[in-house]
Amino acid sequence: MAILINEKSRVLVQGITGTEGQKATALMKEYGTQVVAGVTPGKGGQTAEGVPVYDSVREAMRHHPDINVSAVYVPPFAARDAVVEAVANGIPLINCITEGIAIHDAAYMNAYAKMHGACIVGPSSIGIISPEKSRVGVVGGPQDLVQKIYKQGSVGVISKSGGMTNETAWVVRQAGLGQSTVIGMGGDIIIGSSFVDLLELFEHDKETKGVVMFGELGGTYEDQVADMLTQKKFTKPLAVFIGGIFAEKMPQGMKFGHAGALIEGNRGLPKNKIAKLKAAGALIAERHDQLGEIIKKAL
Repeated sequence: MAILINEKSRVLVQGITGTEGQKATALMKEYGTQVVAGVTPGKGGQTAEGVPVYDSVREAMRHHPDINVSAVYVPPFAARDAVVEAVANGIPLINCITEGIAIHDAAYMNAYAKMHGACIVGPSSIGIISPEKSRVGVVGGPQDLVQKIYKQGSVGVISKSGGMTNETAWVVRQAGLGQSTVIGMGGDIIIGSSFVDLLELFEHDKETKGVVMFGELGGTYEDQVADMLTQKKFTKPLAVFIGGIFAEKMPQGMKFGHAGALIEGNRGLPKNKIAKLKAAGALIAERHDQLGEIIKKAL
């Protein structure tokens, strides 16, 4: 089954004529994803990577009513309106790749999506892949690499870090396992789908037998997972690695990569997240490369 995307996914790329949009479109098509349309205002009538371009989402939907996923590759200042336009035109899943979106804009578009029953993955997402079915975004990279890293299987993967999404999927493969769906959820302060949101989907997915999760310092999304486990709302094996323990030894005020990597007092400290998750029943990896073997033993 997988979650979020599958072989029936029909993808619209907003910002398709930009450099990143075209690159992503080419990689998605190479993998077999059905990219059926693109949108760039003022460039309707053109094509990009063999995909027809329209001036608006409404026009694209009129010609391709089967669109059910939008990949957003627009500049930060335009992201809120792009997401709202996609949701307003009935697209149920929006994968927002754009980085650097203002907090107010992120909050607005997430609230709008929830009000209309749509799901946002991101912002700052590297993408989503259900191996051998479909991928949105550039997760996995070129075809030769994506074929090595990703194989259809029974382990779900969620990563807050875009860069660690492939690495986390790879340790699963090295353990001789495959993945059901792999999601780069994004590391911003405000994101559309949290660990809890995605774990709830995996809980009800018959194909997924266990989940591997890459979390990190800052924020409370990992703490919410511990609460979820305590309440028995996720019952499948969950292997977790929390990155950023080194940060506790760094000088106060040191900046880290993700917008959401904020530590306030004891709030967001990796050691506290690890303790809470372990007490709730999560399987904790002390090293990232242990994740695959840990989940394998638990299945």
